[in-house]
Amino acid sequence: MSLVRRATPEDAEELLRLRQVMFDSVFAARSGSGSDTGPSDTSWHAESVPIVRRRLGEPEGNFAAFVVDHPERPGGLAALVVGTVEYRIGRADNPHGRVGQVFSVATDPDQRRKGYARACMEALLDWFREQGAAGADLNASPEAEPLYVSLGFVRKPDPSMRLTL
Repeated sequence: MSLVRRATPEDAEELLRLRQVMFDSVFAARSGSGSDTGPSDTSWHAESVPIVRRRLGEPEGNFAAFVVDHPERPGGLAALVVGTVEYRIGRADNPHGRVGQVFSVATDPDQRRKGYARACMEALLDWFREQGAAGADLNASPEAEPLYVSLGFVRKPDPSMRLTL
C-alpha cells in the first residue's frame, strides 16, 4: 500500500502550513541566513483555507494535491505536492494544450530524506498524465533540483516575467 494519498478538504489547513514551510525555507535560503529569519506571516491562511478546501473537494477539477500523512502527528502531514493542469493553445508537440504546473512541494523538516516528496511527485506526475498533460513545469530551488532532475525535468531558458496586479 502506498503512503501517498490524494488530499481531501480536511487537509486544507495542513496544506497551508506546509506551503508556509516551503516559503520559509526558500526565503531563508535566498537571504543567505540558512536559519529562521523571524516569525512567518501566516495572516493570509485564514482567507485561503476556505478556497483550498473547496478546490480539494472538486475531484474532477484541474487542481490536485498529493500528501503523505505525518507518522507521529495524527491529522498532520509530512509532505505534499500540489499542481494544476492548465490549458494553453496547442502547438506541434502538444496539440491539446494541456500542461501540468507544479507549484508547491514541501516536506516537514523532521521528515525529510525519507522519499516522501519523490513519492508525492510521482503521484502528481501520474495524475498529470491521466489528465492528458503533455508536460509539466515547475520552479526549482537549488536544493530540490536533484530530485526534479532524477524525475526527468530539465532546466530551460526562462523568458518569464511577472506583473503584480
